Amino acid sequence: MSLTSGRRAPNVGRVVTTLAPPRRSAVRRFWASTIGKKAVMAVTGALLLAFVVAHMAGNLKTFLGAGDLNHYAHWLRTIGEPVLRREWFLWLQRAVLLAALVLHVIAAVQLARRDLRARPVRYVHRQPPRGTFAVRTMRWGGATLALFVVWHILDFTVGAVNRDFVPGDPYHNLVADFQVWWVNVIYLVALAMLGLHIHHGFASAARTLGVTRPRRERAIRIIGSTTAVVVAGGYALVPVAIMTGLVH
Repeated sequence: MSLTSGRRAPNVGRVVTTLAPPRRSAVRRFWASTIGKKAVMAVTGALLLAFVVAHMAGNLKTFLGAGDLNHYAHWLRTIGEPVLRREWFLWLQRAVLLAALVLHVIAAVQLARRDLRARPVRYVHRQPPRGTFAVRTMRWGGATLALFVVWHILDFTVGAVNRDFVPGDPYHNLVADFQVWWVNVIYLVALAMLGLHIHHGFASAARTLGVTRPRRERAIRIIGSTTAVVVAGGYALVPVAIMTGLVH
């Protein structure tokens, strides 16, 4: 006779239920993945780059004189009329660019934290590993550019920095601002960071979006480097011309 006869095993007959974790939506799963964050960075980076190039082209109208630049600034406020009211398109553009910038920064910060968690102990190398300079440039350069965007808005849009700010006269504001040496230093340093950011980010975005192929990799690098030089140099032309008296 079994010693356990007449006794019921404690777990016999019990129904053990396990709650399944809630299923996340496809969007949340995409955002949670590393490739998803990289894709968001690539797309938002491309959008921001397109704006930067267009904005640079508009800035170069400074060389055509006050009439052309101020007319261009006025035209920006009337895009979409009469379907849209005055400045509606401008505010829609600002909202889209702000959303793109926020997503770009958040994705970059979260990827950096994920990378640190994956490698909590630093590499033991006398020489820094390849790519360290590019990574540091992207991180610190991106933070510098984010601060510069805030300063740039306060300077040229709000007029909180420029003591000689005149609402509705961008040509005057540019000339007055870039006659101050320290403003030019801030602007040119930010442009250097912008060029490096484009240089390193262009190829990375191309790889993320699947544009890069072994045969195209060199061409992608050349296009990225050329774009970085053209953008940074194009923006730098205006303050340099004002500093040297070519534009006044």
